[in-house]
Amino acid sequence: MASEKIIQGTKDNFDALIGGELPVLADFWAPWCGPCRMLAPILDQVAADYDGRAIIVKINVDDESDLAMRYQTNTIPTLILLKNGEVLDRSVGAKPKHLIAAMIDKAL
Repeated sequence: MASEKIIQGTKDNFDALIGGELPVLADFWAPWCGPCRMLAPILDQVAADYDGRAIIVKINVDDESDLAMRYQTNTIPTLILLKNGEVLDRSVGAKPKHLIAAMIDKAL
């Protein structure tokens, strides 16, 4: 079960989410993706650790193919860090918590 601190990203809410001053970590994933499922509990922990300091958003590439194409997510999971609407960093594949935290820390 996804953390209540993680927002489900859609084409309707994504631009509003990434337009603010808080860094946004967008996880492009799919339910059938094994590495995506391995990453989910790590992102739950990251969302709790960065509550109020960063926004964690999950985008299901099957449901939101327009967003996946917009950010050229050819491989999943892909993590994209954004701030003020600009892409700051990108990471492909499941990563350990400390690397994800370091990615967000650069934007704080």
